Amino acid sequence: MKLKIVLEKGENGFIVAHCPSLKGCWSQGKTEQEAIKNIKEAITLYLEPDPKEVKSSANHKVLEVAV
Repeated sequence: MKLKIVLEKGENGFIVAHCPSLKGCWSQGKTEQEAIKNIKEAITLYLEPDPKEVKSSANHKVLEVAV
């Protein structure tokens, strides 16, 4: 999966990163590389499923898809 991110200079001198596709998924870093590393971690955590929702049962199946 590839997602677009936006990097911009914040008022405090940090680089602010966000992923427009994932509402509320923001991070920052002192450098561009650090901001990219941090937004990747934020995206991973944002997309991590709730463990209660991924248990298979008689009523539903849990599958993975690649996009």
